[in-house]
Amino acid sequence: MKRFLPVIFYIAIFLLILSFSMSAQNFDFDLWARLIAGMGVVEGHHVLMHDFLSYTPVHIWYDHEWGSGVIFYLFLKLFGAYSLIILQAFLIFGIFFTSSLVLKLKKIEQPYNILFYFFAIMSVLPTLNNPIRCHLFSFLLFTVFIYILERARKNNYKLLYILPVLTIIWNNIHGGVTSGIGLILIFALGEYLNKKPIKHFLFAFVLSAMSLIINPWGINYIKFLLMANTMVRADIAEWWGIFSKHQIANYITFKLFLFTILGTEFIYIIKNIKNFYEKEDKVKWILFIITAYLAIAHVKLMPFFVIYSMCYAYEDFYKVFCFKLPKWKDSAIYAIILLISLFSFVVKQFSLPINYTSYPVKEIEFIKLNDIKGNLLINFGLGSYASYKLYPQNKIFMDGRYEEVYYDYMVPMLKRFYLMTPGWDDVLKQYKPDIMILENYYPIYNYMKSSKDWIAIYEGKNFGVFVPVNKLKHHYKQPSNDSNYYKKTLFDTNIKIER
Repeated sequence: MKRFLPVIFYIAIFLLILSFSMSAQNFDFDLWARLIAGMGVVEGHHVLMHDFLSYTPVHIWYDHEWGSGVIFYLFLKLFGAYSLIILQAFLIFGIFFTSSLVLKLKKIEQPYNILFYFFAIMSVLPTLNNPIRCHLFSFLLFTVFIYILERARKNNYKLLYILPVLTIIWNNIHGGVTSGIGLILIFALGEYLNKKPIKHFLFAFVLSAMSLIINPWGINYIKFLLMANTMVRADIAEWWGIFSKHQIANYITFKLFLFTILGTEFIYIIKNIKNFYEKEDKVKWILFIITAYLAIAHVKLMPFFVIYSMCYAYEDFYKVFCFKLPKWKDSAIYAIILLISLFSFVVKQFSLPINYTSYPVKEIEFIKLNDIKGNLLINFGLGSYASYKLYPQNKIFMDGRYEEVYYDYMVPMLKRFYLMTPGWDDVLKQYKPDIMILENYYPIYNYMKSSKDWIAIYEGKNFGVFVPVNKLKHHYKQPSNDSNYYKKTLFDTNIKIER
């Protein structure tokens, strides 16, 4: 068992991650915009810098995820839709695999204790398990940066000069590259406090920061990147704090993991309080404070704390909690994890997720089937799906590319409309749509149902399609109820990119 433990360890982790990836309920809302961006590069041979999907005012399209779009579109085109789910699993696995390499670098006595990894995976999956999201690249590269920086701390400073090259790649894949730049600076500061040489870290930081200019937009993109990383996203749920009133009952597994690690590090500090400042690694504790803050402040950034925990708190956990379990416990734990994974494979058929609750699948099909042309108002999270399926028949109000394409006032304007707060009809006055798809749990839905100007021509479980009364037809074709039809046509689009 001991000889083959590393192989069994990685197989068990990958199967566990794959089983959860297969159980995802729907694709990420922003995937469709990413595929359109990728199509622009692959089919049109250029990065899309101007929006053509919206009927509202837009600015230059600063697509900080254009490289991710290229990867997603190529996987879809070359290997089919299922490959996106497989890619999701490999990216998440890469995060945990690289974290284990950091532990091996530290020469941890037992780096293959899968129970800790199991809890870490379970804690973070709710934020990673909607295939497939661009920020996975940032979390993976963040972990790779930690590994390279830790290798450099063992006097292998030449590796630091890989970081500017990786920064160029990262910068053109996802805007989370700023976390990598910040990580280099954290290591430089920590090593300074550790009274170690920091010259090479500072050079790597400067070169990496300078390499940000290598992108399709040049220096203007850096200005956008700074704005995007500091903007307040009060209307976006994944940017809320995990203990905010709307998230207090959510992400329970992560909160348990968080309190466990916070408790572990607190006990560790108390146990080692004598000469703590002189002996302890400052890099580790700066990372602890920053990643804990990010996780608490923003749901989307919880994985940074899990990555910290895998790389730095793993050893502390087993020092604080000295478990004396029977020798057969490893075999039992691996058996349980493998059984969970295999059970998921048997119970859950590997198929494309179609979620009629989260996505207006039939409503979009209804509009397409009846050739209802015009400007479409739909919630911004669903906008890119509507564009992917309906353009050029319909243009949208906006979608999830809010800071990339749209002006700051548009999300609050849309929020007022859906919640019918003061100024709710600004949308109808300034950007009157020809069609609306509305969720039936918002106040605006019932208002429109009773309106003399609008009429619901199709109502599904969670969504309704509205048109002006004067555009009502006497007969409409009804969308199919066949789930297999929607799975087969899920990635069909009429968008054509000109070279």
